[in-house]
Amino acid sequence: MLLSDFIRENTAALSALYPEPEARNMVLVLCQDRLGVMSYTHVIEPITEIPPEELAGLQEDMSRLLASEPLQYVLGYCEFCGRNFNVDGRALIPRAETELLAQTAEGLVSEMTDYRKLNVLDLCTGCGCIAWTLALDLPGARVVATDLSEDALALAESQPFSVRRPAAAPVFVKADVLDVEATVAAFRAGNPGAECGLLTANPPYVMVSEKAEMRANVLDYEPDMALFAPEGDPLAFHRAIAQIALKVLAPGGHGIVEINSELPEETAAVFSSAGLSEIEIVEDFFDRPRFVTFTKE
Repeated sequence: MLLSDFIRENTAALSALYPEPEARNMVLVLCQDRLGVMSYTHVIEPITEIPPEELAGLQEDMSRLLASEPLQYVLGYCEFCGRNFNVDGRALIPRAETELLAQTAEGLVSEMTDYRKLNVLDLCTGCGCIAWTLALDLPGARVVATDLSEDALALAESQPFSVRRPAAAPVFVKADVLDVEATVAAFRAGNPGAECGLLTANPPYVMVSEKAEMRANVLDYEPDMALFAPEGDPLAFHRAIAQIALKVLAPGGHGIVEINSELPEETAAVFSSAGLSEIEIVEDFFDRPRFVTFTKE
């Protein structure tokens, strides 16, 4: 089968689920990954054939995409802050916006001259993309990462990164962020005697009322427990995180948490009313309020 025919036919099929440019890009990315071709190979070399031994696998991949399975799960990885992370249905797919969380977190501690003095707590770690990024970008920092899901923790621990001194792999610990004392104990067990200099969190924050606006590729495949805040209490996780921050952050320690862009002021008020200071709402790449940063006095 000609590569150009495969791209044309499957772009048309996938356009029933996604806008045509997005559908086309998904097919091109799949072909690049599976066949090692460039996104323009079918244009400059129109007689390029798909090797017969590769066609069945490609068609199986397309069947998964046409069933609304996310492209990242089909590929088995997702790029985050310049590194490829293993992803599957055990955890959320890292979003581009969350890269900004990691970058902003690094900026909060950029004045430190020795990251070996930095202890980090990453809550609701999922596949571990934030925890691993901070551990590798801030060599010497000691990162403890928690999640309630044992499956997500297993995925996070399995990420394929080699660690060279002074960097150290994150320590992954099971803890329910809504159980403040258990989460604090998990941090202290993973980092005995240490005070936290940086807290990060990407908790569930989607309101149940927003389900109607979401695509099947998210609702049918990504874990509900990592997406949705408790019905009727969309800030439950943020209130718990504020209390955890008060207990584990050292004086002058910083935090950043991802938020629902529909509730920026309400979320900021959670952290200010808890007694944290220097509260700021940070916008994402699309100029939507996406994060709250704070400091413990």
